[in-house]
Amino acid sequence: MTVVREPIWDDAPAGRLQGVARHSVGLFASFGWAAHILWESVLSFPGVVCRRNSRADLVKQLYVTGIRTLPVVTVVSLFMGMILALQVGLELRRFNQEIYLGAAVMLSLVREMGPFSCGLCLAACVGSAIAAELGTMKVNDEVAALEIMSISPIRFLAAPRILALFLMAPVLSFYCCVIGTIGGGVVGVTQLGVDFAQYMSSAISIADTKDLFVGLLKAVVFGVVIGTVSVAEGFGADLGATGVGKSTQRSVIVSFLMILMLGYMVTRMCYR
Repeated sequence: MTVVREPIWDDAPAGRLQGVARHSVGLFASFGWAAHILWESVLSFPGVVCRRNSRADLVKQLYVTGIRTLPVVTVVSLFMGMILALQVGLELRRFNQEIYLGAAVMLSLVREMGPFSCGLCLAACVGSAIAAELGTMKVNDEVAALEIMSISPIRFLAAPRILALFLMAPVLSFYCCVIGTIGGGVVGVTQLGVDFAQYMSSAISIADTKDLFVGLLKAVVFGVVIGTVSVAEGFGADLGATGVGKSTQRSVIVSFLMILMLGYMVTRMCYR
C-alpha cells in the first residue's frame, strides 16, 4: 500500500527584505489577475445572457446564489434588526425618544448593515463554494481540459458566477433590510413598548431614495468583489487538496476585508 502525501509548500523567505519583496510582487500579481478575470467576465456577460447553454448555467447560479442562501440571510438579517433595535431602543428610552426607533433601525440597515450582512453571508456561503469548486477543477486538470478544447474558462466558468452575484446581491440586500426592519419592530413591540404602526411609520418616513441607492450600490460592489475574488482564488489553487483548502480560506478572508474597506469608501464617497 502506497501512502500519498500532500506536497509541502514552504513560504519562509530567506530574509526580511526578500519576504517583503515577495509578498509585494505577489499582491500586485494577484490584483492584476483578479482585474483580468473581472474584465474578461464583463466582456462575456452578453454571451452568457444570449447563449442557451450559458443561460441555463446562469439560472443555476442565480438559484445557488439567491434561493439557497435565503435561510442563512433570513436568520442573520432578522437577528441583526433585533440587535439594532434592542441596543438603540435602550438608549432612546433614557431620553423618552422611543418613537424614533424605527427611523434609527431603518437608516442603519439601509445605509450599512443590510449590505454588510448580505455581503458576509454571500462571501461565506457562495464565495467559499465557488473557490472550492473551481479549485477542485483546477487541481483535477478540468480547467486545463477546457483550454485544450479552446473554451475560455473565464467565459465558461467565471462569467456566469460573477454575473449571478452581480444580479442577486442587491436583491438580497433589500431583502435583508426588510427582514431586519420587521425583526426590529418585533423587539420594539415586545420589549420596548413601541407601537408597531408608529414604528413602521417612523421607519418609512425617514427612508430616503439616496440611502436606498447607496445601499444597493454597496451590495452590487460587494457581489462583484466576492465573485471576482472567489474565482481568482479558485483558478489559482494548486498543491492538491491542501491548495484547495488554502484558496477557499483566502477567498473568504479577502472578501471580508474588501467588504469592510469598500463599504467605508463608498460611504465616504456618497456622504461627503
